[in-house]
Amino acid sequence: MNTTRSGRPALTRPDGTPLRVLVVDDDPDLAEVLTGALRYEGWEVRAAADGTAALAAARELRPDAVVLDVMLPDMDGLAVLRGLHESQPDVCVLFLTARDAVEDRIAGLTAGGDDYVTKPFSLEEVVARLRGLLRRAGMARRPEEEAGLVVGDLVMDEDAREVTRSGELIELSPTEFELLRFLMRNPRRVLSKAQILDRVWSYDFGGRAHVVELYISYLRKKIDAGRAPMIHTVRGAGYVLKPVTG
Repeated sequence: MNTTRSGRPALTRPDGTPLRVLVVDDDPDLAEVLTGALRYEGWEVRAAADGTAALAAARELRPDAVVLDVMLPDMDGLAVLRGLHESQPDVCVLFLTARDAVEDRIAGLTAGGDDYVTKPFSLEEVVARLRGLLRRAGMARRPEEEAGLVVGDLVMDEDAREVTRSGELIELSPTEFELLRFLMRNPRRVLSKAQILDRVWSYDFGGRAHVVELYISYLRKKIDAGRAPMIHTVRGAGYVLKPVTG
């Protein structure tokens, strides 16, 4: 498996070329740190310090994702977002801001932003959010990935983002899909809550076990309801996905 220098599985564009990311922030130190962290992923990264420069860079770079500060010296991030969407309606946008009021979050997401990170933040969180956004948008994949995963009568088409069991289509939320993907890539292997948090949510393990328990319960209601169970709890160890035998 190809990995980045950080040890994570490498992500590329579907054609195998490096992902392109534009960082827009008027704090030069922050922009430099963010740019370095994203280049560490093997991505092509460019930085811009204001909205005008960002729109010019986007026209040239054609980024797959933009890390966009809401507060810029010449225009706000929402105006930049509108300009980006005029030429690239499908570009992924991760808003970056010191403001954490609910109305600001709603404004950014309503305007077409895909996610929101509030300062102060960890670089790991920004990278994880971008990786998740790009994967869910179909703009990135691991070069060695095959489109399908099969465990017993459970089938996942990763490209179409469809899951069936015994031929019956199962509707999953994006997070449920990522959780099931991790389980299906590790059949018969007991996965701890810490491992699941790290791979699916990219969170450090610290008081968030209930999140895993909650989403496992969601999956069971959809995957195992009315059928022989495939998702099993190993008490004190974690969870395991096993095909039904016999």
